[in-house]
Amino acid sequence: MTDSEKPIADDEWRTIVANVPLVSVDLVIEHDGGVLLGKRENEPVKGEWFVPGGTVFKNESRTEAVHRVAEAELGEPVVIDGCIGTYEHFYETAATGGVDSKHYLATAYSSHLDRNDPELNGDDQHGAFQVFRPPFDEFHPYIKRYLNDY
Repeated sequence: MTDSEKPIADDEWRTIVANVPLVSVDLVIEHDGGVLLGKRENEPVKGEWFVPGGTVFKNESRTEAVHRVAEAELGEPVVIDGCIGTYEHFYETAATGGVDSKHYLATAYSSHLDRNDPELNGDDQHGAFQVFRPPFDEFHPYIKRYLNDY
């Protein structure tokens, strides 16, 4: 395990989340004529259909983070098609104990799965994955913004 892959101690992570924006990547994955979303199992946005994503590690490029997150959350590799843009996300809730909000600087990447017949299973962040097609009116405003810009 490299230094960038070592977990941060809980008390240090709380301090980080409470005081600075988190640099992250989000994956807008085109699949089977729609966009692949996961049902969130934890905060923020627990219970919402949302794109896979995660924090960028120190000394890791954003595109490296996209590939790591895809493998970790989907169990499948992705091909990056382009960068949609960078967005600020503000959440009133956080999964981090003792912290009441989160602030992300999230770069969204358009991508597609490396193979047509993926075996997608839920993980600790997503209970299920599903492909959605327009219109996207019922989704979280951050997802609607990604899809409008996509």
